[in-house]
Amino acid sequence: MTEPTLPLCEIDHLVITAPDLASGVEFVRQRLGVVPQPGGEHPRMGTHNCLLKLGESVYLEVISPNPAAPKPDRPRWFELDHLMPDTAPRLATWVARTSDIRATLAAASEPLGDIEPMSRGQLNWLITIPPDGSLPFSGVAPTLIEWSVQPHPATRLPDAGFSFVHLEAFHSEAPRISGLLRSLSLQSEVTVASLRAGSRPFLVAQILTPEGLKTIGG
Repeated sequence: MTEPTLPLCEIDHLVITAPDLASGVEFVRQRLGVVPQPGGEHPRMGTHNCLLKLGESVYLEVISPNPAAPKPDRPRWFELDHLMPDTAPRLATWVARTSDIRATLAAASEPLGDIEPMSRGQLNWLITIPPDGSLPFSGVAPTLIEWSVQPHPATRLPDAGFSFVHLEAFHSEAPRISGLLRSLSLQSEVTVASLRAGSRPFLVAQILTPEGLKTIGG
């Protein structure tokens, strides 16, 4: 009997975490020369975001705790509860899209969290979140997402002439990260580089802008 084919994964969006939206937006403006537009609120997580289109199915998200929302009775996602008011914004992690999140998570060679329903305005999706709100492999491993809407939400964003080119992940356990990406059948432009043991993992994304190729992260 032929084994079922695992759905392919692709980069869905990059995640900039910040203690507040203003500092996160300024971080993007300084590095890419553009101001992300207001997004919306995530009621279950007590967070809100701003967004920048990077393609027809790719975008950049700036996300922070929402001071106007009640604090959730669970840890927020993307380690946002760990941010202090003076914490610097950073490219914290990335999200990979699949058409079958349950099959993709079951095939993953590393734990990525539990599947949770989430919403923002009229948008609904399923997403993987560790119960403690942590970032798998310090954010170098992806979060998985399955959208419940078509077309992709990025099509609703204004096009400012920015596009995603490449993501490089740096980690001291690079073979495990590479193995994870293979297990997810990832098709997007992602490479993995090694770091010395004990070094802090990080991400670098290349973005094509109207002024040429720029990077964010590091």
